[in-house]
Amino acid sequence: MSKIGYARVSTAEQSLNLQIDTLKTAGCERIFEEKASGKKNDRVELTRCLEYLRTGDTLVIWKLDRLGRTTRQLIELSYQLQERGIGLQIITLGVDTSTPAGKLFFAIMAGLAEMEAETIRERTHAGLQAARARGRKGGRPPMDKNKIDMALTLYDSEKYTIKEITERTGVSKAKIYQTLKNRTNPHIKV
Repeated sequence: MSKIGYARVSTAEQSLNLQIDTLKTAGCERIFEEKASGKKNDRVELTRCLEYLRTGDTLVIWKLDRLGRTTRQLIELSYQLQERGIGLQIITLGVDTSTPAGKLFFAIMAGLAEMEAETIRERTHAGLQAARARGRKGGRPPMDKNKIDMALTLYDSEKYTIKEITERTGVSKAKIYQTLKNRTNPHIKV
């Protein structure tokens, strides 16, 4: 019977330190670390962690949303762990699914986590609709055609590096390459 930790952040810029320190304090013998979105179903380290767990072990996480973003993801994972005889401990909530109260609390919190994510999506959608109603389209403004033409002229002269062209014109490296690719395949729209 071991405590095995799983720590996850969504982006490479975020730090796992707080989670790792907390998992160590909780007595985790091994900690799997990952930098990946919670929406992804193919999280490599989570898969490795789940394969590593044995009957009688407890999976320890810092916060509920480290495992997944939807009620379905969380409930399915909870059932898988339960069927394998593996407990789940959520440190920030004081939840341990090896108890009946912990199982109930987990189901309720999973529902709330999904509701929160859905509320954020609804607010974002409503904000975008309100902006569109006021004439704003959202997204990046289109690149100035004159700047793109200037960048291509500099590129074709073979006197400038891509870095120099981007600095002079303000056109990104990706946009230059995309335009060059589309120039060789005119059926693709820029």
